[in-house]
Amino acid sequence: MTSSVALGPDTQESIQTGTAVSTDALTAPDVPWNLVIWNDPVNLMSYVSYVFQSYFGYSETKANKLMLEVHRKGRSIVAHGSKEQVEQHAVAMHGFGLWATVEKATGGDSGGGKSGGPGKGKGKRG
Repeated sequence: MTSSVALGPDTQESIQTGTAVSTDALTAPDVPWNLVIWNDPVNLMSYVSYVFQSYFGYSETKANKLMLEVHRKGRSIVAHGSKEQVEQHAVAMHGFGLWATVEKATGGDSGGGKSGGPGKGKGKRG
């Protein structure tokens, strides 16, 4: 008896093994994620700028720009990358006492992080 499986638009049949592979699963790690820092009533603006400089390696000018965006708009996207990288950054920001969340990136970059540059962070402290 031979069984038949209908393949959806997001799958490809592998000729070598005869198995179906989801192309969504192949591209999922490539989806960019954003690190969002939220304004809070606790941390001083100078401290937030210091964290951006010491953790991400941003210049004082860039760190201050992002800090002011957090202060004025209530949030700022300060870095982006793979989900795992951004989740590590969020944990680090929590360690510094900042409010941080991870969100799936949509189309344009509305924050300050640059792909491939310091926006991915160096992962170092102090």
